[in-house]
Amino acid sequence: MRIEHIAMYVNDLNGTRDFFMKYFGATANEEYQNDSGFRSFFLTFDDGARLEIMTKPQLSESKKAIDQAGFIHIALSVGSIENVDAITTKLGNDGYNIISAPRKTGDGYYESCVLDLEGNQIEITI
Repeated sequence: MRIEHIAMYVNDLNGTRDFFMKYFGATANEEYQNDSGFRSFFLTFDDGARLEIMTKPQLSESKKAIDQAGFIHIALSVGSIENVDAITTKLGNDGYNIISAPRKTGDGYYESCVLDLEGNQIEITI
């Protein structure tokens, strides 16, 4: 078994698409839209993993807490320590909130964590 894709609602559909394309090399399919105003893209990463980003009129909005229960982050493997460092630096230079600088964790990962344009946690790892 494998996870086919993960989906998340966003307010800024095009901005979120551009974020994942610019920093993580995702490719996007053509935008889908239905009569209710629902719109979405499937983003595909180099290894075939897919993320569906979606929006619709009148999304419910709640404050995102860094330590809330439930799904908390998406971890993206970028292949090397150097890539973790470079992408994290680029995101910081572009004004994104780096909530955890690149480091080796107690369980052996090398990672950083950044908030995307909507406050979703993106973990960058080897």
